[in-house]
Amino acid sequence: MEWQRQNLTDEWKERGIEKKRDYAILTAEISKATFGMTPGEYKKHKNIPTKSKGNLRDNMTDLELIFTMLGEKVTTEISHQEKPETFTENKLVAGRGGKVAGNARKDTEKELGRSVISNENYLSGQLSDNEHGKLED
Repeated sequence: MEWQRQNLTDEWKERGIEKKRDYAILTAEISKATFGMTPGEYKKHKNIPTKSKGNLRDNMTDLELIFTMLGEKVTTEISHQEKPETFTENKLVAGRGGKVAGNARKDTEKELGRSVISNENYLSGQLSDNEHGKLED
């Protein structure tokens, strides 16, 4: 998963994004379009202290991680193809990539009959074995 995040940040760097704050804004755009909340809001949803070093990804279920990766990968692909030149253009691309993942999440939720957005977190051991992917069908 970290390799995908690195590909995305490398792509943004290639597009002239340099400030840490800009990376955070772009990441928030993907997250809002994918899950309807920013990473900070998501941390609160999962009861991860915002001042802690707690990593949101480390506390996600498999499905949450999959949709996070989808949003990042689609954003990377759109950016690579369209080569946005400004921060505003990169922000629009991030929103589009996140929207693809958000639509896939909503379709999955319809099929499952439940939300894939969990307030449980992986590190605290609150997830069931099935949510960890340890149980077989």
